[in-house]
Amino acid sequence: MTREYTITSALWSEYLALCKPRIVSLIVFTAVVGMFMAVPGMVPLDTLFFATLGIGLAAASAAAVNHVVDQHIDSVMARTRLRPLASGNVSASSAILFAFVLGALSMVILTAFVNVLTAVLTLLSLIGYGFVYSMYLKRATPQNIVIGGAAGAAPPVLGWTAVTGTLDPNSLILFLIIFAWTPPHFWALAIYRREEYRSVDIPMLPVTHGAEFTRLHVLLYTIVLFIISLLPFITMMSGPLYLLGAVLLGSGFIWYAVQLWRTKSDRLAMQTFSYSIVYLMALFAFLLVDHYVPHMMSLLRSL
Repeated sequence: MTREYTITSALWSEYLALCKPRIVSLIVFTAVVGMFMAVPGMVPLDTLFFATLGIGLAAASAAAVNHVVDQHIDSVMARTRLRPLASGNVSASSAILFAFVLGALSMVILTAFVNVLTAVLTLLSLIGYGFVYSMYLKRATPQNIVIGGAAGAAPPVLGWTAVTGTLDPNSLILFLIIFAWTPPHFWALAIYRREEYRSVDIPMLPVTHGAEFTRLHVLLYTIVLFIISLLPFITMMSGPLYLLGAVLLGSGFIWYAVQLWRTKSDRLAMQTFSYSIVYLMALFAFLLVDHYVPHMMSLLRSL
């Protein structure tokens, strides 16, 4: 009984790994922030629950598709060879079925309990990452992560439309932030892992154009990101607390990018990659907190 339980637990852990839970957590967090930014008060709890569940399942489905598509290269690269399919712990057919079930559940939930627009946009995002990027762009061009980044930048828009049922220009600002963040975030990792990408013929920018060229573009995109990150304040979507956070976090990102460009250190490339994740989570946290500061201040004054 104990052995059977252990085997079952191990198998479920493999399927959980197919979902790329750390990446999906970040996706869901930015979608939830999009939901709260869409309304002045509290998001309806049923919308919050079903939209979070539906978007999360779609992201997990896209992640599983990515595992299937990248099974061969994952088995070669050191950082991915222990993934469920690459290690042989889960079969490709099982992973395909798993991805289909997750994607179908996502569409049913979003269509039935949220709205059709959110379901359609989520489906397009799933197709964009799971199929267009994973199957074609990743292997076709060194600009793969720039073009494919549109799918990964969609979650705040999905969250916003889940609450309002419409596409709002402010939600597109949140889209632009993640869209500009994706290249310096991923290229920093690609610099560190460039020889692995070279060994499997994936044309990441540091493979096709060299690490020095990529370091420069990490810096340039980080500057662009810094400017775009100010748009929520400039458009009066957010206030001074967010501005303070955006400037401090963006200055930190630029510092890392400048040091990476100057020192040409692969170790610093990985540190830049790690900081970029903290940056995005903290920036969206500032958006959320700043959004509710006026309401909290009003409540305190009324007491």
